Amino acid sequence: MISELAYIHKNAGIGKNVTVEPFAYISGNVVIGDGTWIGPNSVVMDGARVGRDCKIFPGAVISGIPQDLKFRGEDSIAEIGDNTTIREGATINRGTSSSGKTVIGKNCLLMCYTHVGHDCVIGDNCIIGGFAGLAGEVKLDEFVNIGGGALVHQFVRIGAHVIIGGGGKVRTDVPPFIKADREPLCYLGLNNVGLTRRGFEKERIDEIHNIYRVIYQNSMNVSQALESIEKEFNPSPDRDYIISFITKSERGIIRGPR
Repeated sequence: MISELAYIHKNAGIGKNVTVEPFAYISGNVVIGDGTWIGPNSVVMDGARVGRDCKIFPGAVISGIPQDLKFRGEDSIAEIGDNTTIREGATINRGTSSSGKTVIGKNCLLMCYTHVGHDCVIGDNCIIGGFAGLAGEVKLDEFVNIGGGALVHQFVRIGAHVIIGGGGKVRTDVPPFIKADREPLCYLGLNNVGLTRRGFEKERIDEIHNIYRVIYQNSMNVSQALESIEKEFNPSPDRDYIISFITKSERGIIRGPR
């Protein structure tokens, strides 16, 4: 159902069984997938690529112009994966010349008044709590849960299966599988509840925990800890992911509790 009170540009690509409620605004350079619901007073601007079965709630603004001084009006997009929900007042900016696009994965939930800055890449199955903000070029791997009111610094990367406490200030990278909270943000153990819910067996969780003991509970610097992990633990997808994440970190990783 498409309301006669909505504005839809003639060049917009609207899929099958899409609902557009009264007073929604949809620009021309837009594609909206089948079965998606566009709520009243929501705004879908040029460059939006919205997947199937998404829900965009009132007051949300999708694909707004980047809040970045280097933006010069270049063509770019904001891509929303299938079955993702964008709640009231959330804002998602499109990309800049840096990468050309902002990406939100499948099955994500962005709660009310969240902000996703230009060129961010958010993996599948992520949850961003209300009033949280991601600055430009932030990367979230899959199954990340960010608490309400958290602030994530530009260029930060957060690993898969991480949970960030509400109100946290994320200034450096957060490696995968862990909980992080306090000020300054620090490692507080594994995200055991999340890992268990996603089918991680106890032996697998225990090995990940032992790897992080080397990183955060021994008197070694990060380089020494990684060398020790490579010697003490057999290669595995989890071990190799942790090593790769930390090795490639450009901002450094959060510290342990003090």
